[in-house]
Amino acid sequence: MSQLSVNVNKVATLRNARGGNVPNVVQLALDCEKFGADGITVHPRPDERHIRYQDVRELSAALSKEFNIEGYPSQKFIDLVLEVKPAQVTLVPDPPGVLTSNAGWDVLKDFDFIANIVGVFKKENIRTSIFMETNLEQIHAASETSVDRIELYTGPYAEGYAQDPAKAIAPYEKAAQKADELGLGINAGHDLDLKNLRYFKENISGLLEVSIGHALIADALYFGLEKTIELYLKELKWTHQQV
Repeated sequence: MSQLSVNVNKVATLRNARGGNVPNVVQLALDCEKFGADGITVHPRPDERHIRYQDVRELSAALSKEFNIEGYPSQKFIDLVLEVKPAQVTLVPDPPGVLTSNAGWDVLKDFDFIANIVGVFKKENIRTSIFMETNLEQIHAASETSVDRIELYTGPYAEGYAQDPAKAIAPYEKAAQKADELGLGINAGHDLDLKNLRYFKENISGLLEVSIGHALIADALYFGLEKTIELYLKELKWTHQQV
């Protein structure tokens, strides 16, 4: 069963726009758990423009389901992860100041750096994942870092889905097959939504987890949080047998 991890960065962005603690990031994350989400994702950035490092500490203390911390492995980020010890850490190659994650790792270029960081986290029994594009050579290199999973960057899939779903999904099918052959778990995230999620899940065998934030929080403005999570879980659990 593919799991839904809700990224609460956008909730923190809204809170920070006015200061104070409305909306309350921790309470909303707890509500996500209560409404059926399988986990919570955060992506603290160096300028703390949305999720703050203190948010990460408070969420870690409060949550009962899987906690996934993603980000660029600066020393400050590494120290934070080692402090709170989440179930999963996802390494993302975004430099300081970037608006959103928009590319996967060049593992061939950064192999030693990534492998060293993976080793640090695995010593603490923290499951490790790295943000990847669909290049098969890069995925093979990722497997040699001893990482547990890869998270497929689904931005290009989401962009191409409206024009030609089959063409958009094709490189992801090949990437997932290669990852499975290499013993890597498969996560996915970025621009997945209620329009394109079901098709992605149907065609990517072995999909363990999706991390969804922007679209889910935007949908919650219309449907409410509980109904929105229900709708996303329905897309993930839908099978051809339901037709």
